[in-house]
Amino acid sequence: MEIWINPACSKCRSALSLLDAEGAEYTVRRYLEEVPGEEEIREVLERLGLEPWDITRTQEAVATELGLKEWERNAGTRDRWIAALAAHPKLIQRPIITADDGTAVVGRTEEAVRDALSRRTDV
Repeated sequence: MEIWINPACSKCRSALSLLDAEGAEYTVRRYLEEVPGEEEIREVLERLGLEPWDITRTQEAVATELGLKEWERNAGTRDRWIAALAAHPKLIQRPIITADDGTAVVGRTEEAVRDALSRRTDV
């Protein structure tokens, strides 16, 4: 299990606390420092079952600069969105937890983190 975090994010800290309380084995990835590339973002999107615009933080200043809210959301623009996430990792929703069963969740709620925990194999 790996969790992509921004240490300044309260949702990330809450997710880590819950993982620790449940005794989960996991690896922390500070994705603003260890930036995922486009291929890795594609893989995580597949695991999440989401599109890039579904995990984009459109309220970030860089999102406004790029005009993301006006970007089309379809198969033809998917690569453009992924490239923006790779170039500006601050746009990636957090935390993202990759579960042991090959799936992933955006762990912004306790329920989502528990969902990822239910898929672990280290129990």
